[in-house]
Amino acid sequence: MRLPSGVVTVLAVVLNSGVGLAASPPSQQASSTPPPLPPGVSATLWRLSVPKGLEPTPERVALGEKLFRDKRLSVDNTVACMTCHEPELGFTDGKPLSEGVKQQKVTRNSPTVLNALFNATQFWDGRAGTLEDQAKLPILNPREMGMPDADTVVKKVRGIPEYVTDFQKVFGREPNFDDLAVAIAAFERMQFSGDARFDKFIMGDSKALTASEKNGWALFNGKARCNSCHAGNAVSPLFSDQKFHNIGVAAHKQDFVTLARKGVRVVRTGDEKQIDELALNSEFSELGRFLVTKQENDVGSFKTPTLRNVGITGPYMHDGSLATLWDVMDHYNKGGVANPFLDGGMQRLGLTEPEIDDLVAFLFTLTDTKFDKLNKEQLAKQRARKNTRPERDTAIAMGKKGNLGDLAPNPDLNAKNPADLGFYGDVTPASAVPAVKPR
Repeated sequence: MRLPSGVVTVLAVVLNSGVGLAASPPSQQASSTPPPLPPGVSATLWRLSVPKGLEPTPERVALGEKLFRDKRLSVDNTVACMTCHEPELGFTDGKPLSEGVKQQKVTRNSPTVLNALFNATQFWDGRAGTLEDQAKLPILNPREMGMPDADTVVKKVRGIPEYVTDFQKVFGREPNFDDLAVAIAAFERMQFSGDARFDKFIMGDSKALTASEKNGWALFNGKARCNSCHAGNAVSPLFSDQKFHNIGVAAHKQDFVTLARKGVRVVRTGDEKQIDELALNSEFSELGRFLVTKQENDVGSFKTPTLRNVGITGPYMHDGSLATLWDVMDHYNKGGVANPFLDGGMQRLGLTEPEIDDLVAFLFTLTDTKFDKLNKEQLAKQRARKNTRPERDTAIAMGKKGNLGDLAPNPDLNAKNPADLGFYGDVTPASAVPAVKPR
């Protein structure tokens, strides 16, 4: 498995600057030993995803959680990291678009912090390569936490006696912006999740899923083609390819060609602050990954989100425009919304209503058991809206109008059902292999 983007850079910075390392008290030096992990997360994956020297020590995590919850990091003391990433809501805010200081709305939906340590890049457009960079940008964004610059943040933190003591204890020096980000990232690295009913099923408990949910898993790997971008396997348990795709979510409200031409003139490649502000504050937000790369094939492309805990982290898509997982399935069933930059993998699926129901049922099995109560509540709320389907276009999905390609093969599930196979549908259980008699 490849190292997440930015890890090499982080290691170079750490080795050259010593941030969070050399000056830390000996008793608080980071360890490469992973914490206790749930069944859906391997120790090997954890080691590959956590840069050496930035492991989450108990001291860093405790300080990071305090900072994560502290509204004093915002310009008017009204917004904390937790404002948009509430632990009780699966580290999201449950809103289509997040709100920052002075109740300003941004133009993106808040992604979950759960399992963010495994992301190759951070944010919907991948504009940050590390959790440390991700921790800094919202503090300085004028519509999020609104602090004018890093020096102002550090001055404010140094004016709070408890933080002066905490930073000295954890890092052996006065508060600074880099250490603040290291602490918040340490807390976020402890927010891993991989103890869902699906994990119990994939580890051998055949009764962990219902017949409908098992059929949803089979469709996920077959006719629905979800695994094209959301494949789940032992070394990539997030159900995300970590890539960027234009699936047509914003195409109905933007002229991408005109917007891209304007963007080429405005966007300064490599200007992190400008890209961050354009992503959340302007019409250019819908250009997605293009803001970072200025490459035409990235126009309107956004990162494939994790499906872990997807039942509790709606509304969905980068702009929060899809309220339920039924809406999400309707969007894909009709092949998205046509635009010049639509991903080539987008085409109609031809899913029937019972098949959509089974797929949604399966997706709700990916929620960690610690959120069982919230998962059931969200399923009930979404089911109640099942008859309100703004994205549904059955005629296109079934090929009665439009020209969005042929359907994927629909395998004989009685002959080979992925739900009856082993780990993530690609390893046959030993019990299913016939014994070979010696000759």
